[in-house]
Amino acid sequence: MKLRKRLGLTQKQVADAVGVTDQTVSNWEAGRFEPRLTIRQTQALCSILQCPLEELPSFNDAPESDSKRE
Repeated sequence: MKLRKRLGLTQKQVADAVGVTDQTVSNWEAGRFEPRLTIRQTQALCSILQCPLEELPSFNDAPESDSKRE
C-alpha cells in the first residue's frame, strides 16, 4: 500500500491498529484477499492512514511488486 509506506508505517503497525495480523495486511496488499472489516476496524484504518473513508485506497489496485515487505 503506497499510502502506508508514504506515512512510514509498517504492516505490523497497521495490523495492530485494525486488530488483524501483519500477514493479513500483507495479503490485502498483495491482492490475495479483500479486507472484511467491521465499522470500527474501518475507522481505525482510516485513522492510522490519516484519510477519510471516501479516500481510503482501494485494495483492488494492482498489487505491489516488491518482494520485501515490512
